[in-house]
Amino acid sequence: MPVELLAKETGRREAAPLYRGYAFDLDGTLYLGDDLIEGADTVVAALRDSGARVVFVTNKPLETAEAYAAKLTRLGIPAQAQDVISALDALTLYLAGRHPGARVLAVGEPVLVESLRGAGFTLTEDPAQTDVVVVSFDRTFDYDKLTRAYQAVNAGAVIVATNPDPYCPTPDGGLPDCAAMLAAIEACTGGRAEAIVGKPSVHMANAFLHRLGVPAHEAVMVGDRLLTDVAMGLNAGMASALVMSGATTDDHLAASGILPTHVLDDVRGLLPA
Repeated sequence: MPVELLAKETGRREAAPLYRGYAFDLDGTLYLGDDLIEGADTVVAALRDSGARVVFVTNKPLETAEAYAAKLTRLGIPAQAQDVISALDALTLYLAGRHPGARVLAVGEPVLVESLRGAGFTLTEDPAQTDVVVVSFDRTFDYDKLTRAYQAVNAGAVIVATNPDPYCPTPDGGLPDCAAMLAAIEACTGGRAEAIVGKPSVHMANAFLHRLGVPAHEAVMVGDRLLTDVAMGLNAGMASALVMSGATTDDHLAASGILPTHVLDDVRGLLPA
């Protein structure tokens, strides 16, 4: 169905109705880099004032929930750690259910290692002692990490990845994300990830819907990516709101077979016109 545009002077597209629950992506939706997207603070405050539940969902496994909450608060959107669900939350829940007590070789940054250790998993750098190779967004990725992952998978370890994003949007054009590291490991081993637990997986949707505390059909997933944010919301039985303030362009939207419930210039379209 074509998106019906509002009058040009409003500067935004179709306004969405109010929902009982809102799950917001972060990068490209509420902020870009260290800059708040205009009006995002006002929108979140107004939705909370209306009685709606709000949580924040990110695939970016580079910070703790506490750090994301602190950043949101600093930018004018008050948040606490329990309001934030990251791919690391989905990862530890998945591993606890599927691979309890696993010995993990982590291809990622210190926050990934700390999260896994805090959840009770044994970390190892010995490929022969590895049950699961966990792959994440890693700005320290190098040949040594690739080689150890290769050896572990060849010795029988399974691969689990945090998120499927090929790049992370930044003000200067973006950074290679988890999918790049995962592709390198899959290419040399011939293996495939057993699970990719971040958006758009059911593992992530279950994690934040539980935290949100409202039925899926009364909630909306708000984000800037069709293949992660929008697809996950729709697959979970939620409404979806695509904002055009981040990774998705009009050409991407026109060429996609994924149809968001709402298409908005930015999050200000979540409020009644």
